[in-house]
This record gives sequence, C-alpha cells and structure tokens, in this order.
Amino acid sequence: MIRDRKPHVEIVYFNAGGGHRAAAMALADSIRLSGFDWHVELVQLQELLQSLDPIYQTMGFHSEELYNRALKRGWTYGSKTFLRVLQQGISIEAPAFRRRLRDWWSRRAPDLVVSVVPNFNRIMFEALREAHPHTPFVTIMTDFADVPPHFWMERQDQHIVCGTRKAALQAALSGFYRPECIHEVSGMIVRPRFYAAAGAKPSLTREQLGLDPQGKVALVMFGGYGSEESGEVITHLGRLGVSSILMCGRNEQLLESCRDRPGVHAVGFTERVEDYMRLADFFVGKPGPGSISEALLMGLPVIVTSNSRTMIQERYNVTWVEEQGVGLGIAGYRQLDEAVRYLLTGDCLAGYRRRAASLANRAVFELPPLLRRILDGHERGDVTTSAILSHPGHDDLSAQPSRVTLGASQGIT
Repeated sequence: MIRDRKPHVEIVYFNAGGGHRAAAMALADSIRLSGFDWHVELVQLQELLQSLDPIYQTMGFHSEELYNRALKRGWTYGSKTFLRVLQQGISIEAPAFRRRLRDWWSRRAPDLVVSVVPNFNRIMFEALREAHPHTPFVTIMTDFADVPPHFWMERQDQHIVCGTRKAALQAALSGFYRPECIHEVSGMIVRPRFYAAAGAKPSLTREQLGLDPQGKVALVMFGGYGSEESGEVITHLGRLGVSSILMCGRNEQLLESCRDRPGVHAVGFTERVEDYMRLADFFVGKPGPGSISEALLMGLPVIVTSNSRTMIQERYNVTWVEEQGVGLGIAGYRQLDEAVRYLLTGDCLAGYRRRAASLANRAVFELPPLLRRILDGHERGDVTTSAILSHPGHDDLSAQPSRVTLGASQGIT
C-alpha cells in the first residue's frame, strides 16, 4: 500500500474517573515526542454517543458523570452491581452505539484506532470492522488486570496491550487473541512530563506551601474528582505529625473545606501533579492504576485501600502493590495510623522507595514504536504485525509471554 497522506490515528477515551483521559493525552504526547508524522485525534466516546445515552436523555447528564459523582461522594458500595447494570445497559444499546460508531469511522477512515477504555471494546471493534474491515484495532489496558472478566478483554481478532504480567497471562489464557497480538509493556501509561520532573530541580518547595521542610509529608489523592474520604485521611495523618498535600481535583467543596487546615496544603485541579509529588515522602489514596503508577514513578511508596467501597476493577491493584513490595494495602483508615508508623520505622521508607525506582516503567515510550509496528505491518499486509509474545505455537496458550523492552528513542525500521 502506498500512502498519499499522513496516517490518521484515533485514540478513544472517556472521562469516567479521569484516568482514561490522562492515558489518552499521555499517549498523544508521547507520539508527538517520538517524531512520527501522524495525525493523532483524541475522540471522547461519551460525547460521540451522547444523544444515545439513556441516562443523558432522561436526567440531562452523562453516565460517566454519574460515575464521577459517586466517586466524589464516596458512594462506591456495590460497585460490582453498578458495573453489571452498566454492562447490561451497554448491551441493550449496542446496536445503536455500533451504528453511530460505524457511521463515524466510515466518514473518518482512520488508519489505526486505539482504545484506552473498558466495556465498549466489542462495540467499537465491530463498528470499525463494518466501516473498514482491515483497519487495526488496539486496546491498551489502563488497569493492572481484567477484573471483572470481560471488562477489557473480548473474543475478537484485535491487538491488546497489557501493562502487567498478570494481564498478559490473562489475555494468553483466555484464548481470545492470537499470541502475536498480545503485547506486554513495562507498566501503565504515565505522561512524559513525569519522567522529566523526576530528574529535574523541583519547581516548588515545602516552604512555599507552608509545610515543614524537615517533617514527613504525604500526598493524598483520590482521583480527578477528589473524595469526601480525604478529610478523614488528613485528620489521621495530622495526629501522627505528618503534613499533607491534598489533591482535591475538581472537587471545589473539598478544596474550600480543607484550605485553611493546619499542616495541610490543599490543591485544586492542576495539570502539574508531579510538582507536588516531588515534595512528598509517600502517597495515600484510592488504588487507581494511574495514580499508583504516577506516585511510584516519582519514587513514592503507596498506601491504598481495599474494602467494600473500593471499585471492583481496582481491587487487584492493591494485591499488585503488595506483590511488588512498593506499598501497603489497608482495609480502612482505622489501619492508616499503623501503616504510616510502619512505613516510617527505620529504613523501611527507603527500602520501599528503592523498590519503586526499580520498576522502571517506560510504557508510554514503548507504545509509539509498538503502534508504528502494528500500522506498518497492516500496510505490508502482514498476517502478524508484532511478535511480542513468544509461544511454541498458537495452540499453546499456557506459555508465559515475554516482555517487550523498547526504549524511548528506539525506532522501528
């Protein structure tokens, strides 16, 4: 195939929780920094499907906004039931959603479609196949595992990118994908500027924030919409003599209620989270994969919760944190005091920080060359495009996948 225009790549995301949007923007940034001459477009799925959304039609706001309101108020009990109802609703509306997406891609004619969202991948894949049967479809998982099942993974002939060995093994053992279409990278997507900040001189100081320069500081963050749980957390930390940098996100009520609390610096929505992480000793918050990955990249051990209020898709993340030895999982904030005391005992904190640094997550830089390989393989008409997984044969799905290690400056020839 001889191309007469630059490749058109669409990255599909939505705003539920904020992490998917951050991943999409990070990937777009990395593609730009890689120097690939592609036309990259970010597509907000919920806006595209807005007029078909039954919640929007009856209540006047998006279903993702309902999700974000629940996070903001800590109304996350029964998340398994919530997700089941959501998936059933998607199934009911699937024909209409598929037609809308098919019409969109028929007009747009993308050369590659990349999804960083769960639940909708079957609909998107089928719509793309109807519009352009040979255009590659890639799902990049932004969770550490496919929990609950079929949250991310579907039985269809596509590429899937996994940021953990657990997820890559799930994909291999599912039998859903050809082995050469399962790709393991070194972690979750984190925006490139976090890497620059990790090695640069801090742009802020604790003194500028009114915090003790010699004391211990926790960065407290519950996603882009904050949570009312934060007040309980900073109260516990204050009793232990630990100052807090509280990231309130778009939660204006939380920001105002905590703005003047002693030993606390409250921050509203900001695109410069990494600057505040540079000033902290450890992280406390919900086990969102993006927040965990950002904190670990900045060398911060994490204390995260796993209980009935934890979103079901995030519960495995706590297990992953403990397995990697980069933080502590607690059932509730009554255990926070004990966890903080343990973390600050002797050289415990230093050990956790060393293990965090050893993870060497470079996924955001590994992805553009991988996507280019997929795109180039499609243009050549290759049956397989990127043999990242090494298996004796397609039927041997019990073999363990090997990790792709592509550096930030490594190109594809």
